Amino acid sequence: MDIIRRIECLRREMACEGIDIYIVPSADCHGSEYVGDYFKIRQYLTGFTGSAGTAVFTRDKAGLWTDGRYYIQAEEQLKGSGIHLYRMGEPDTDTIEEFLEKELPAGGVIGFDGKVTELTVGDKYKEIAERKGGHVLADFDLADRFWKERPALPGEKVWSLDEKYAGESVPSKLERIRKKMTSYGADVHLLSSLDDISWLFNIRGNDVAYCPVVLAFAIIEKDGGRIFADKEKFPVDILNMLQGNNITVSSYESVYAAAQNLSGRRVLLDPERTNYHLYYSIPDTAEIIKAENPSILMKSIKNGTEADNIRTAHLKDGIAHTRFLYWLKKSIGKVPITEISAARKLEEFRAEQENFLGPSFAPISAAGSHGAIVHYSATEDSDMELQEGTLYLSDTGGHYLEGSTDITRTVALGNVPEEQKKHFTIVARGMLRLANAVFLYGSSGVTLDALAREVFWKERLNFNHGTGHGVGYLLNIHEPPINFRWREGAQPSRIFEENMVITDEPGIYIEGSHGIRLENELLVRKDVKNEYGQFMRFEILTFVPIDLDALVPECMSEDEKHLLNTYHKNVYEKISPYLNEEEKAWLRYATRPI
Repeated sequence: MDIIRRIECLRREMACEGIDIYIVPSADCHGSEYVGDYFKIRQYLTGFTGSAGTAVFTRDKAGLWTDGRYYIQAEEQLKGSGIHLYRMGEPDTDTIEEFLEKELPAGGVIGFDGKVTELTVGDKYKEIAERKGGHVLADFDLADRFWKERPALPGEKVWSLDEKYAGESVPSKLERIRKKMTSYGADVHLLSSLDDISWLFNIRGNDVAYCPVVLAFAIIEKDGGRIFADKEKFPVDILNMLQGNNITVSSYESVYAAAQNLSGRRVLLDPERTNYHLYYSIPDTAEIIKAENPSILMKSIKNGTEADNIRTAHLKDGIAHTRFLYWLKKSIGKVPITEISAARKLEEFRAEQENFLGPSFAPISAAGSHGAIVHYSATEDSDMELQEGTLYLSDTGGHYLEGSTDITRTVALGNVPEEQKKHFTIVARGMLRLANAVFLYGSSGVTLDALAREVFWKERLNFNHGTGHGVGYLLNIHEPPINFRWREGAQPSRIFEENMVITDEPGIYIEGSHGIRLENELLVRKDVKNEYGQFMRFEILTFVPIDLDALVPECMSEDEKHLLNTYHKNVYEKISPYLNEEEKAWLRYATRPI
């Protein structure tokens, strides 16, 4: 009933402003994947809690567009709201743009908050409205008028990431950025994405749950620059560091006035990471150079210090996760364990590791049929007890000063049905095959994705998410520009460079029955170079056993068995020195050759 009432309030405000269709993305002012509570307007209006999705409201219809990770979750959470679920990418499903073309009346008005709408998206809405003889209104955050309990903007303190972890100084990073600005002929770089700003200035914060970034904009010039953020959040040592680099701190909202003062300047900005309102605050007399933020690729290619630190982070994470699996296997059926209590127990093991800062994303702790919900999040109402004879899926990660981790393990709690074991074996085979790829430099995630999916496709199976994503260094756990996917998306797939970090996470999801995903992180490495070119390979970073109790070895080739045995040998060698005797004995058995 709350959702229905909120939509009624929204429609009253739409009528007041003469808006025919109002669009609410899952976004903040920075194009972030995960957003702070202040920006969770779409969740407030729809009740859908997934991280990705766009809600569209007409005077008498409401729709939510989301991707394959959230179909099951959204279907459940939208029940009784009157909001129709549009499954993005599915045949015969209208895109948002197609829906607008059909539903917007002649001379109609499309409304949205331009501060939380990406430039490229807002421009599409504008084009559609103008084709219909109408226009857009991009200055209204309508929900703010009736969301009485709306959280405030975050005020968390900023902290500095020491160079022994970052591996590069702020002056060095600024110099690299300015060289790219020069190559583009720009004298100003407008930067909106939170992870890029945090990376560039070696600062971190807690303004977004699970993402240690600082809520800020930045303008970089050839001899200085400004950060737009709450100055009260910055300790003196960081303000002094910024001042030493001729960087001043101005208020968060003043970035829009600063943009209006860029008349006559040559401004480099990323249209995919700049909000609509900010872009159109820049005077027409400025020359705008549209290109990807230079820092996107820079931070994706980890330096040597970062790569070494990341190995350390994964060793710590492997110790914690292995101890958790031992505890889980020994405790199931003896003490009550629920999805939430299991996730908390795993975090306790992580917290025992030095320099652990917290989880890197909301834990996916899914028992039985909940595993089929790709991005399931347990609540007090849904918190299922783990039962013998079922599968349990745990997709979690940790932030350490040495880097961030993302790992998924699905385990058998006692004996599980044969079909589930066969599905588990397919997932394990796909993950192992991709992790052990050797490829020529110039390959991308589209080139390699079929190495994981081939074993699924031969069984006429598939999964509706990418096979892997880039991982940030104590930043966003989902980091562009690299990924594994079987077909090109809106942006061409990027080639793999040495020291990039990417996940390897195929899965199978059977609605109402079970879900299986296995995930390791990989580091891109150079291999041999010969007359055919530079060969590349992956170094596996994650060292946690794959549950042999859920495996059917007879369904694996000899080569696949060898890959698994080699992996398990490495897991035992790296992790066992940090375990007690009982844990070590269990790990020896859990990593036995098959």
